[in-house]
Amino acid sequence: MRLFVDIVFNGVANGMIYASVALALVLIFRSTNVVNFAQGAMAMLTTFIAYSVLNRGGSYWVAFVVALACGFVLGGVVQLVLIRPVQDKPPLNGVIITFGLLIFLEGLAGAIWGNASHGFPAAFSQAGLTVGHTKLDFSHFDVFIVVAVLVLMGAMLVLFRATTLGLRMRASAFAAEISRLLGVRVQQLLTLGWALAAVAGSLAGLLFAPTAEFSPYFMDLILVYAFVAAVIGGLDSPVGALVGGLITGLALSFVGGYLGGALEPIAALLLLIVALMIRPEGLFARPTARRV
Repeated sequence: MRLFVDIVFNGVANGMIYASVALALVLIFRSTNVVNFAQGAMAMLTTFIAYSVLNRGGSYWVAFVVALACGFVLGGVVQLVLIRPVQDKPPLNGVIITFGLLIFLEGLAGAIWGNASHGFPAAFSQAGLTVGHTKLDFSHFDVFIVVAVLVLMGAMLVLFRATTLGLRMRASAFAAEISRLLGVRVQQLLTLGWALAAVAGSLAGLLFAPTAEFSPYFMDLILVYAFVAAVIGGLDSPVGALVGGLITGLALSFVGGYLGGALEPIAALLLLIVALMIRPEGLFARPTARRV
């Protein structure tokens, strides 16, 4: 019973991290209609920037804010320099560019900080909470992860459902020409969408780094799991990203806890296949009719 409880708490904590990256993927998809496969590498780079701030004597929260600010700038620059020139080309062009950016950023981080693993501090204690006479495998930092991701999801829901800015961002992504005719500044909103998504990704990197071996490649597998989570929930749904993250986190935690961690990537692949077979549009996405 104790193992089961620990696996559940571990799955929730990991699932919220997957959900944070999935929320970044959803944000960029809803605002620009593109899936950014360099999202993890961008988060890794901003986390290394936070690591440098900490090494130079800065406080954790200063490093935290600096990383998010750098993520905002990085996302905007990537859209302006790399994505905007190909946004009217076939979608595969943008996908290939994000894969190339992934390789470039990981190589850049390795050249600057080295490929060895580093330690990254947590905002709060990582010692398990004690309830009664039972010590849970769930820490104050895990609570912070849950709260941070819930706040991020809430902010996204407010942005897209309760503000004209969110409506314009979605219109710019899925009906750019009509939006231009209505006076919407499409290019600026597409850049803003990438910048905000990079902030969400930077948050994920900061949440995951204290729990893993922090290196230039530490976000690669997380991006895969987050993509599975986003597909399960629906690439157009913030709530779906959260639910998909929890489903993915719990499923992989049970596989790792009972069958071994080496099988987790295979389990993620099987989970993705099942999701695409049963409901390819995602649990929280609305099926759309297509005229043929």
